[in-house]
Amino acid sequence: MAEAEKGSATTDSNEGNGKEEISLKDKGNEFFKAGNYLKAAALYTQAIKLDPSNPTLYSNRAAAFLQLFKLNKALADAETTITLNPQWEKGYFRKGCVLEAMEQYDNALATFQIALQYNPRSTEVSRKIKRISQLAKEKKRAQEVESMRSNVNMEKHLETLKSEMSEMLGSEECFKEMFSFLVETMETAVKSWHETSKVDPRVYFLLDKEKTLTDKYAPVVNIDKAFESPHTHGTCFSFLRQYAEDSFSKAACIVVPKNIISYPQVWKGQGSRKWRHGQHDGFFVQYESHLMRKIWFIASSNEKGQTLCRDPEILDISAHEVLPRLFKEKMPNP
Repeated sequence: MAEAEKGSATTDSNEGNGKEEISLKDKGNEFFKAGNYLKAAALYTQAIKLDPSNPTLYSNRAAAFLQLFKLNKALADAETTITLNPQWEKGYFRKGCVLEAMEQYDNALATFQIALQYNPRSTEVSRKIKRISQLAKEKKRAQEVESMRSNVNMEKHLETLKSEMSEMLGSEECFKEMFSFLVETMETAVKSWHETSKVDPRVYFLLDKEKTLTDKYAPVVNIDKAFESPHTHGTCFSFLRQYAEDSFSKAACIVVPKNIISYPQVWKGQGSRKWRHGQHDGFFVQYESHLMRKIWFIASSNEKGQTLCRDPEILDISAHEVLPRLFKEKMPNP
């Protein structure tokens, strides 16, 4: 708790009885210590009217206003304290505390450092500098996390694949369509994870606009039961492979959260050299086409109270596939 300063502003002596009244400031200090900050501020205000050039009174009232969360008033009093006594570290200390409450950590840190220049032995100021440095660091990281959550850009993580896909497919139109399909599917999954900490297990199909009977074949198939057992896994795979062929799909993206997979638990028995995510939660994205198969794991963590997806990590599909090949393999054009 902030502590009010002791000072010298007093009321006039009572000549009638010869007794000096207790100072308004001291009365304010008593109310401040008792937690009655509103009454303390009122008494400091009365004292200021009697002694308007006393920096201690403004410092004390700044402390009271800070406790009342009247931050603009507290800041104004701290500034007045500094103006009246520029070499007194307490004015800078008060200002730093107000800026801290405003979460202006960089400005607060600079102000506390000025206070330390005027009183290098102040452990109170040194503690504040250490605390504000940590708060500033945490705030910066929280802003970075929020930026990463808000600005999802999977394309930058797939540059190598982009070149590989372009060379393999040849046709620029076909390449762009498939690459955009993969990026959009990944980004949709990441945004869903950020918002709800989950993704629905689904297969997204890139349908042929000219050949697919869209009234019969949907672009999304739910596979929530596929990973319960070897039997459900095999049944689902057979259905999806036939679906991909009958719907004339060009490609597919399988999105499945790790925490629902009872079979196959592809992360087990691989060793740390192949599986580097330990027990981290997250989800798989497996891309399937006639010419290419890829799989990524997108790990999840909790930072600053927020769910954050890590960068997608490419895995060896021969070791980590969540479903076998959906499309009949074709050789790329020479």
